Amino acid sequence: MSKLYDLENKEERFVLIGVASSDNDDTKESLEELSELVDTAGGFTVGTIIQNREKIHPSTYIGKGKVEEVRQMIFEMDATGVVCDDELSPMQLKNLEDALQTAVLDRTVLIMDIFAKRAVTKEGKLQVEMAQLRYRSTRLVGMGNILSRLGGGIGTRGPGEKKLEVDRRHIRERLSQLKGELESLEKNRETARSLRSRSSIPIIAIVGYTNAGKSTLINYLTNAGVLEEDKLFATLDPTTRNYTMDSGQQVLFTDTVGFIRKLPHHLVNAFRSTLEEAKYADIILHVVDSVNPDAYKQMHIVYDTLANLGIKDKTIITVFNKQDMAPAEQILKDFKADHTIKISAKTGMGVDKLLELIEMVLMEQKILIENVFPYSEAGKIQTIRKYGQLLEEEFRQDGIFVKAYISKDVYRSL
Repeated sequence: MSKLYDLENKEERFVLIGVASSDNDDTKESLEELSELVDTAGGFTVGTIIQNREKIHPSTYIGKGKVEEVRQMIFEMDATGVVCDDELSPMQLKNLEDALQTAVLDRTVLIMDIFAKRAVTKEGKLQVEMAQLRYRSTRLVGMGNILSRLGGGIGTRGPGEKKLEVDRRHIRERLSQLKGELESLEKNRETARSLRSRSSIPIIAIVGYTNAGKSTLINYLTNAGVLEEDKLFATLDPTTRNYTMDSGQQVLFTDTVGFIRKLPHHLVNAFRSTLEEAKYADIILHVVDSVNPDAYKQMHIVYDTLANLGIKDKTIITVFNKQDMAPAEQILKDFKADHTIKISAKTGMGVDKLLELIEMVLMEQKILIENVFPYSEAGKIQTIRKYGQLLEEEFRQDGIFVKAYISKDVYRSL
């Protein structure tokens, strides 16, 4: 009889497993991050094991010799499962479950579980479900222990609670339905983008590694009410809020999904439409956790993700956040950014200088006009006043003289 896992009233305790190969020298840091992911998902890390190999074992991930060591740790630490730091193939998953006789998760399942837990909007929930079903459609054979659980648990949220024992035909039908619903929502997103583009309100996309402080920043600026929590992926659904600069210029701040190392391609594809919000931005605010010892690696991952999404040729302001906790002697640099600045989104330190910098960058993207508008076109001046920076306005006999800085898009619409 197959073993059943009743985790309704039992703490989920995991042993973490990673493989340090010749082309992977950050396994220790990656496992530390994996432990944070377990914590975010509601579990508890009781031990870690690193296997040094030339490459990942094709059938058991860590090699048969290491499996016994893992099994012994599971017994000693009373663990309820293991989490592998890489995405497992169906064969690796099945072989490990058979050998360890416990629940086996991988990094991808864990991240998707957190996304399922954090998704709030309809689009977010649909995107997570699509990513999970695509991942699991090729792994139905090897998910015996996970699918036999009672009471849910990590790795079973979202469609995991909707009878994943259905065959691939039913999954294909559900994926087709999800694709249709998401395409409809994407059309709405495209319409919203088009309206924003026609309004010529500058868009500032806030990007960064997860838990860098993006939500704290947008909350400080706009009172957006976005959840702030010292956990990975505290927020998932993008938030856009209007903000009026001291000059009267209106801008839109858009928060995006946090990036992470080994971000599953299933999720990148599913969330491409929301991640690509940065592609339509006038400025990208790259928020960096200054006190994280892996700050440079995290910056590199953010730039890699932006490049994979085709986001380039954007003005980037790198914001070194959490300066209230950073040592005074700390020196961080970002040579890929157009500008850098130090702030604390929590205390507000340096945020006024950040806003001044944003205004300066927006000004550089504008052109100076000096024009006389006939009184019959007075409505255009209101457009300039709303979307630009009005410097002079004089009522003359032949019309209204205006001197102002405006974007090229606004200029073309006049």
